[in-house]
Amino acid sequence: MENRSFFLNGINAETGDYLTPPLSARQVAALARGESLNPETRVDIQVWLRQGKKGLRSGDARDLAQAGWGILFGRDDPQTGAIREALKPLLDRRRSEAGGRREHYYRELYGRKGVWPGDTKRSFLSRHGVGAGSVDPDRMSYYLLIIGDPETIPWEFQYQLDMQYAVGRIWFETPEEYGVYAQNVVDAEASLGQRAKTAAFFAPQNTDDEATKLSAYQLAAPLAKRMKGHGWTVREAVGETATKARLRELLGGAETPDLLFTAGHGTVFPSGDPRQLPYQGAVLCQDWPGPKVWKGKIPPDFYFSGEDVNGSDRLRGLVTFHFACYSAGGPAWDDFSIERGQKAVAPHPFIARLPHRLLQKGALASIGHVERAWQCSIEWGEEEKTQHIEAFEDFVDRLVSGHPIGSAMEPFGQRYADLSTELSAKLEEIQTSKTPDEAGLASLWTDNHDARNYVVLGDPAVRLVAWDGQP
Repeated sequence: MENRSFFLNGINAETGDYLTPPLSARQVAALARGESLNPETRVDIQVWLRQGKKGLRSGDARDLAQAGWGILFGRDDPQTGAIREALKPLLDRRRSEAGGRREHYYRELYGRKGVWPGDTKRSFLSRHGVGAGSVDPDRMSYYLLIIGDPETIPWEFQYQLDMQYAVGRIWFETPEEYGVYAQNVVDAEASLGQRAKTAAFFAPQNTDDEATKLSAYQLAAPLAKRMKGHGWTVREAVGETATKARLRELLGGAETPDLLFTAGHGTVFPSGDPRQLPYQGAVLCQDWPGPKVWKGKIPPDFYFSGEDVNGSDRLRGLVTFHFACYSAGGPAWDDFSIERGQKAVAPHPFIARLPHRLLQKGALASIGHVERAWQCSIEWGEEEKTQHIEAFEDFVDRLVSGHPIGSAMEPFGQRYADLSTELSAKLEEIQTSKTPDEAGLASLWTDNHDARNYVVLGDPAVRLVAWDGQP
């Protein structure tokens, strides 16, 4: 275990090398020692764990009338009025679903009720009379849709809130684009249960690349098998068939499914590079020959980006999940260096353009990772042969049983809370130990960050359109 290497997902698109070389347990442990759990977060996690790790305190999360739905704006967002007007079709629908029996289960929080600059989860909820622990929709709705970019409402706020609540985020440049998204959601939900149950799993296995070997055969392939077990038609593009041309067929082409799961490397560009914001987190496909063969810049022919998404009506109703670094977006400062908070990785926090484009063109939601993803979080153990993809499996199970996206992601919040508690205890233990368990600390730290950084882009209350009310 001491000799174990920890793999980070991601390829430097400028050099063709790994964004970060494989790290030893000692190197990862050094990163972990520089971190401590925020005291507010620690208290919230402890209360939540004592209450049985429930998101919604009581009731069925599949029913918005029991769970509630709310929308959050930044306090000073000058476009709030125009965006609310553009989102009216969606807001009207959610008001009827969530607030039909109890009017206050539907909430629009803007102006002084919205998210203030510098807000933490604790300060935001406290202003609304809400304490730590599981969700009581009489006090705050379970499903919460954030409106705004991560510079205005930070990723960290979303991470914190997402531990107990079902949180999503959308951000577009113009009110008109918000209107398009709202109408696409309303139109798609009008056809619930009228589509075939189809899913697709796309995972390259690039030559001489341990990272994609793990994500293809220890994550994507088992999830595809699980989906088949639920009676869904599954299209698999794993290994040699996971080309850019194939992904084009699955994202707007003739074989667009209801659910698309991709696993592999995301492309990464240096901070300030003009290609960074358009292409960061694009899906690197099988077309890339692998790290030993290819040297130099990664051409667009090797990766699928937002620019490759066409305007096909087939995207309407699609839900995607991308296991890749920066597949949801990124921060401005490096989360994974000893000089944490001092190394710039982007000019500002951003949403990746691939999911942004998908939501513009009809997709209901896109789940991805903020910052780099850790491939070692797929498996652990001294011989590195034990899978631990339970959060992904639980996500699939909940999704096909009719849970909206935000509720289906609850296992990741539970995993983050459990790991944070263990990590905090391990950090305290290691400070006094004469023989510190660096490998154990490294495993906990990577797993913790991997679970924390998954986010939903889109309304967290949307669900698979193919769901027909039967598990």
